Formats: sequence, structure tokens, C-alpha cells
Amino acid sequence: MPKLVICEKPRQAQAYAAVLGAKERGDSFFHGNGYIVAYCFGHLLELAPPQFYGEQYAKWRYADLPIVPQTWKHVPAKDKAAQLKILTELLNRPDVEYVVNACDAGREGENIFRLVYEHAKCKKPVQRLWISSMEDAAVKDGFTNLKNGADYDSLFAAASCREKADWLCGISCTRLFSILYGVTANVGRVQSPTLAMLVRREAEIAGFVKEPFYTPTLDLSGLAANGEKLKSRADADVIAAACDGQTATVTEVERVKKTVAPPKLYDLTTLQRDANRVLGYTAQETLDYVQSLYEKKVVSYPRTDSKYITADMRDTVMKILGETGFTPDIDRIVGAVSDHHAIIPTLESLNASIDALPTGERGIFGLIRRRLVEAVSPKHVYEAVTVTFDCGGNSFTSKGRTVLEPGWKTDESADDNEDEDSSGLPPLSKGQTFDSAAVTVREGFTKPKPHYTEDTILKAMETAGAEDMPDDAERKGLGTSATRAGILEALIKRGYVERQKKNLIPSDKGKKLIAVLPDALTSAKLTADWEHKLLQVQRNELDGAEFMGGIADFTRSIVLSNKTPKPDFTALFPDARKSAAPELGKCPRCGSPIREGQKGFFCDKRDCGFKIWKASKFWTAKKKPLTAAIVTALLKDGRASLKGLHSEKTGKKYDATVLLDDTEDGYVNFRLEFAAGRVKK
Repeated sequence: MPKLVICEKPRQAQAYAAVLGAKERGDSFFHGNGYIVAYCFGHLLELAPPQFYGEQYAKWRYADLPIVPQTWKHVPAKDKAAQLKILTELLNRPDVEYVVNACDAGREGENIFRLVYEHAKCKKPVQRLWISSMEDAAVKDGFTNLKNGADYDSLFAAASCREKADWLCGISCTRLFSILYGVTANVGRVQSPTLAMLVRREAEIAGFVKEPFYTPTLDLSGLAANGEKLKSRADADVIAAACDGQTATVTEVERVKKTVAPPKLYDLTTLQRDANRVLGYTAQETLDYVQSLYEKKVVSYPRTDSKYITADMRDTVMKILGETGFTPDIDRIVGAVSDHHAIIPTLESLNASIDALPTGERGIFGLIRRRLVEAVSPKHVYEAVTVTFDCGGNSFTSKGRTVLEPGWKTDESADDNEDEDSSGLPPLSKGQTFDSAAVTVREGFTKPKPHYTEDTILKAMETAGAEDMPDDAERKGLGTSATRAGILEALIKRGYVERQKKNLIPSDKGKKLIAVLPDALTSAKLTADWEHKLLQVQRNELDGAEFMGGIADFTRSIVLSNKTPKPDFTALFPDARKSAAPELGKCPRCGSPIREGQKGFFCDKRDCGFKIWKASKFWTAKKKPLTAAIVTALLKDGRASLKGLHSEKTGKKYDATVLLDDTEDGYVNFRLEFAAGRVKK
């Protein structure tokens, strides 16, 4: 009886099928040698939109918020129903003995498989493939040592809670602030705090006032020594006058031997940061490149937040390193690993044609390979020298460094941030003098903090909210290594952030959104708290229902505390209809102007609720486009005489007068009046 293996992606299935000997090709799966190897296309099922929980949710209304489903529903993702049907049929084939979950070994991979398994109402035993490399040897070993699928129930519970919590809070808060301010306001528990960090940084830059400072500088036969930075040019000139042409004497020479430890191995975020800084790649580009390298079996699993390998990988890493010219310190990179070890090259990469890889993938592989070598290399050792001079009773200093042992640092090192001047100083000794010192005053200006780049915002996301987390928390910051790139891309796609060269700049739209959102939605503490509790769910320390109850309570509190827009909302969000469309008449309910919008005709007063939809059943049934002229007549006289209305009953055309009927239940209806005075609803 065949064993059914379900993978996350087609390329993954193709690789596993080759190892398992399933060489025959079926309809979106491989089979042979006792295996059926099928695949998803990522998420085949997604949470149903609000209207699936009730017709009332098809409209965005404050009274319906928050939307808290009692029983959650999933629907096929767009254009993926056919693949879902194939997998459902395979899962229910009577000759299938058991199922292997071979989706990515992580929270989302577990969710992808479980949703398909549950959708098919499958009850067959499940085993779990849990590997960090797609190398043939790793795949064979993984299938030889399959795990019990039930061991990952809590991982699925955490994944399910994450998905539902993001939906519940995101949908309800997006609708809430969109209703309040008359614009689409996308809100998310990771997206909003990330955008807030970008907005705050731009506000700091915009509000920064540069201030001059002045530094008296000695020129000692080509050796520069700097005095104290001063705010007053006059004070600096006094020092310069006192020192110019005088003798400068070395009063102290301090030599300190320093070491710089090698960097840790790459997790996904640090790889994305270096790739942005060194190669100019976006976080999403880096993720795409490293995912492709993983599928080509030349690097290990990319969506990891670990920077270590496990102890049993020592020998494998030594083989990957090959001849290095030094004794690798493997113990330095061995440490605690949760789901997956750090990103490293694979054994198969040694025989791969790296030069034939696309440019982007080749650049990323180069970083990963170099980081492995650096991580096990000797320490970088240098001597930091600080020389103090006295001239005219004033103190000046000069700093430099001399490399004693290069160690892991090379010209290509990605992590090369120096504190001291990297240049060396000539031999100097205490009491040494320099005659006729030349003195200049250098003018400089204070600088604002730099704009965020993808490198620096990823670092900020990684550490945001850490102060609000327990010291032993495994995951801190905004989002995860696997999701941060997607968050940044979503902000850009939705128009909240713009890329300007390497900088990420919040748009006007993004600044306005953050201005109206409450602190609870823009603070990193929210998502830090969520991630910590999701890990508790994953470790069976917190019940999923309890977690979701807390999310529902939090969302209710946001809705209840934001019943009306902030007083200055009109300045932030000027009504687009008001500026673009003329007034057609007065609202029959409140007397405010009625204007045309893209989908209908609306009252300027947002909490009034009067609206006439262009695509309402009445007008579509009559096959009569609802125009501004018709609405103007209805608002003025309550009636509009029309010709050529379509009869659904006879299929013929007729003439009638349409009467505006604004009912007490809040809905705008219409009636028909014919020439003889007969009125028909």
C-alpha cells in the first residue's frame, strides 16, 4: 500500500520523489516505489472573509465590530481549488496506508498541511518529516527517522492561533479606522508598529535642527591631533591663537590590546541585513534567493532564527569547510537550536556549479559561505593607541590602531564596524615634542539620525519590544525571521512606505495613519506579547482558547475606545469626494451635502449613513445606470421621471417615475409610480 507524502511546493516534491524512487508522473504528483509524492502551492486554504459569518458583514459598519467568529471557516485560496481537490482525493484514497507531512519544518508549514488534512476529513495516521536540508542524504535520513505527527499538535495550535488572531484584530481594526476616517486604513499587529517606527524616525529627522561645533586641530608634521569639540567659534579661536606656533608635547601614550570575536552564523534576519548593506538587496529579494538556494540543495533551511549548529553537526561542518589554513573553532558555533540550525552551505554545495548560479543567488551564497568561514576563524587582534598632547595648556588627542593578528577579518568581511581610526600612528613616546605646531579650527555640524534602510529597520524590528519580554523568551521583536520581509513589502505595496534608493521613507498616507491609530496598535509591546504567548501555546504552557479569548477582549477594547474620530481628522483626511465631486443636493436625513463617489452617492456627514449604491438591485434590475442627474432630481423633488426601464417579468421597456423612499430602518429604497397614479414597490 502506498504512503502519501505531501510537500509544500512542487520543487520540494520533485526532489523528495527522486530520493524516494517515485519516478512516475501523475496529475500533480509523483508515484512509484511505494510512495505518492504530492504538493501544495503554499497555502491552499485561507480564513474565510467576514461575509461568510453573516450577510451583515458584507457591509462595513461600526455596530458589527468586532467580528469574532464562533466557529472559524476556511475557503480555498484564489486559483488553488483544483490542487486542493487533487490532494483531498489522494488523502481519501483507500489504498493509502498513512500520510507524511513533508511541508516546511516550521509553524507555517505545519499549518499548510493540517488545514488540507482537516479539509479532506482525513483520519489516517500522520508522520512528520523534520529536516533542515534538502540534500539527498538529509532527505533519506529524515524519511528513515520520521516523527510522530501528533508530536507537532501544539505547533499547529500556535500556527492556528497566530492566523486567527491576525485576522480577528486586523479585519476588525482595519474596518474600524476605515469607517471612522473614510479611507482604507490597513491595520496589523506587526505592520502598524513597524510603520510607526519609520514615521517616528522621519519626524525626528524633520524636526532636527543642526548645530555647529568647532574643533581646534593640531597639524604635527602630518599627524593630526584634535581638541575638544566646542559650541562657540570664539572659544575655539582663543585656543587656536594660544597654540599656533607653540611646542606640542606628548603627555601620555596608551596602548590597549583588543580582540574582536568572529561573528555568529547567519539566521535569516542577519543575512537579510548584510545582503541589503553589502549587496543592496531587499529583504524579500534575499529571502527569494536563499529559498531558491535551499531548493537547489546548496544551503540549509532559510527561515530560521538560530545562529548556531547542533553538536552532532561538527563532522559535517568540518567537511563543508575543507582546507582553511587554520584550525577551525567549531565549538564556537555550537549552541542551543530550537527548530532549525543556522543557515550554512551544504555538503552537496561542494560539488555544485556555484559559478553557474544566477547573480543574485551567487552573491547570497558567497555571503553564507564566507560567514561560515569567519565564524570558525581565529579572533581579530589589534592594538588601539591613544596619544595625548599638550600645547599651550590645552589637551589634544590622536587615535589609531595596529592590526596584530587579522584573524577572521578580511577586506571582504561584511561585519567591519570600527570604533577607532583604522590607520596606524607613527612611533611616539611620552615627552616627545613637536615644534611650531600649526593649528586650524574645523567647523562641523551635528547630524540627525539616518533614515531607516532595510538593514537598520530589520535590526529595529528584531529588537523592538525586547524590554517588555521575559529574559528567557525565545522570540522577541516584531514578527519573525520568516515574516519581516513580507511586512515591509506589504507596507510598500499599500502605499504607506516608499523606497528611495536604500532608504525606506513613510509616505504622507503612512504618516496620517499612524497619527490616528491608538498607542496600543502602534507599540511593539503588543506583538512582543503575542509572540511570547504563541510560544507558550507551542510549548503547551497556554491553552489556545485562552489566548484567543485575550485577543478578542483586546480587539473589543480598541473598538469601544474608538467610537468617534479624533477631532483633527478632517485636517488629516480631507474628504476626497468633497474635493473632487460637486454637491448634488441635500441629505434628506441630516441636510449635509450629497456627493458622487466611485461606487455610489454619499452624505458628507460620515455618521449619518445615507447612501445610494450604483449597483443596488433596484437599478441593476431596471438596467438603468444611476447617474448624478437622476440623484439630483431625487434629492430635490423626491422623484425622477425616467424612460426605458427594463421589466424583468416581460423583458420589455416602460416609462415610470421613481420615488425616493428613505425608510425608518435606515435603508434607502425606491418605488415606481406610473402615469395613472399607481405606485409599485
